[in-house]
Amino acid sequence: MAEKITYVSSTQEFDNLLAKEKLVLVDFWATWCTPCRMIAPVIEKLAKQYEGKIKVAKVDVDQQQELSIRYGIQSIPTVILFKEGKIEAKEIGVKPLNSFTKLLDSHIA
Repeated sequence: MAEKITYVSSTQEFDNLLAKEKLVLVDFWATWCTPCRMIAPVIEKLAKQYEGKIKVAKVDVDQQQELSIRYGIQSIPTVILFKEGKIEAKEIGVKPLNSFTKLLDSHIA
């Protein structure tokens, strides 16, 4: 299931992803973060459920500090929905699946 998720390895890759895709759900996380590991299965389910409608990506804040600074990430997990490259919604902390499905459903046109 994780193959449906793009693991961002550079700021250029991230910028290209936002430019190419209409809707991108990005999980800002870190390997040492327990809440991030708790939300990982939810993110994987969303990637599968919304395949073809929304691109799902993960950004490791330790490896991509420039992106963390750019988007003001102070707590993780932080999940941001981008629409046409702009921040549309932001969720901080562990949330249930239905919280994200409501958010995504409201932005799919």
